[in-house]
Amino acid sequence: MDVDIASVALRALAFAAMWQAAGIALFTAIFRRYLIVSLPLVRRVGLWSASTAFLLVVAHHGLEAARRSGDLSGAWDVALQKQVLYSSVGAANVVRLIALSLVAMGLMSKTGSRGRLGVLGALTLPTAFLLTGHTSTHPLRWILAPLLGAHLLVVAFWFGALPALYIASRRESAATAAALTASFTVRATWLVPLIALSGIGIAAILLPNLQALRQPYGLMLLAKLGGFVVLMALAALNKWRLGPGIATGDWAAVTAFRRSVASEYIVLMAVLAVTATLTSQFSPEP
Repeated sequence: MDVDIASVALRALAFAAMWQAAGIALFTAIFRRYLIVSLPLVRRVGLWSASTAFLLVVAHHGLEAARRSGDLSGAWDVALQKQVLYSSVGAANVVRLIALSLVAMGLMSKTGSRGRLGVLGALTLPTAFLLTGHTSTHPLRWILAPLLGAHLLVVAFWFGALPALYIASRRESAATAAALTASFTVRATWLVPLIALSGIGIAAILLPNLQALRQPYGLMLLAKLGGFVVLMALAALNKWRLGPGIATGDWAAVTAFRRSVASEYIVLMAVLAVTATLTSQFSPEP
């Protein structure tokens, strides 16, 4: 397998697992009172996600040396591995592993201050992405850093909420599931637009001109924007039509809600795959 393809695949899977784990840690901290029956399963999914992400980050880190050498055999080169470890990529991966460990410890704790470690880990995770890439070297990084941090936190919150909402819709009573959906929707209505606003702000700073939108980097940004439009349409459907139907115990509405949540999850996975490719293979500069 081509080293670049393997690296992008690992990066995409790591993104999905780490943001799901972080999002579940945030979700359970905010909406714990609604997860009467489903909390243990939601925690297990979050813990599995954090553990998987940990292993994927380690694997991707090991493959970075191979990318630099241009051959898979570079993964076994001690000198190259040391070079990667002491680079900005290595520092970012160390932060990711620390953050994921905190998330896992928080999700393993049922009560008390240790449960807050999950939130701390979720809040720490985005800082790893500020240590490498275009954001870390751009002259306007003091603007890019908070924009990217906000962007990633809201993505995590949304992505982690989807499996939790799906599980709750299957395990909780109709009244509890409806109350959870309504409470989540109120917060998401204010938070989710930040994904587009921060993303547009980042693109406006990084892209040299409008013509850059015709280049691979710009085209992939437009693909991400298209995915966001689809997500907003599904979210609106959940808020205005399917969510209220859950409260009445309408089985058709509950089934449609689960399908909608699953669709959101698939679209977000696709967006994360595009992001992994974008940040690994392309540059905003022509």
